[in-house]
Amino acid sequence: MRPPYLLLDIDGVLIPFPGADGSTPATHVRYDIVPTGRSADNPVTIWLNPAHGRLLMDVIRAGLVTPVWCTSWRQDAAALIGPLLDLPTWPYVDLPRPRITTSHPNGYLWKRDPVHTWLGDAPAVWIDDDFTSLDHDWAAERTIRGAATLLIQSDPRAGLQAEHLAEARAWARRLLAVRTAASATSSETEAA
Repeated sequence: MRPPYLLLDIDGVLIPFPGADGSTPATHVRYDIVPTGRSADNPVTIWLNPAHGRLLMDVIRAGLVTPVWCTSWRQDAAALIGPLLDLPTWPYVDLPRPRITTSHPNGYLWKRDPVHTWLGDAPAVWIDDDFTSLDHDWAAERTIRGAATLLIQSDPRAGLQAEHLAEARAWARRLLAVRTAASATSSETEAA
């Protein structure tokens, strides 16, 4: 059984948005990076919490999830953000580059439709800061149809917290237990 995907956003999750006064969490370190399409004389300033790499790897090493970047950073997530957190290279959902002025052009997160297509019927826990109630309804409907889905929403000014990963880990453990029990029942039925 393949573990569920852990879809991870960056902005508002790993990179918190500054407060009204421009402040960022004291736990975060400043970096100037050069994303695809920018020149070295025009870097982007970001803030990352060095502890996030260890926390993420603790969940991943448990074998409960398969990590995938799910962010508008696309390939730059693996090339630029991951190495700063000592993370190995992960795949990413190749999201489109829509011309939108809001994150919710249809009342739900713009990433949802491409993520839905990318996931197919695979189970997933998705951590993002920008879900709406329609996204939560979508996750519930996927779960009912047999594609277990958990959305974990971070506060965009605080970003990823240890309890978010604890929730993801607990959910993945419960899912594994259910799948293992269902497989055992199926095997017993076939043997009978």
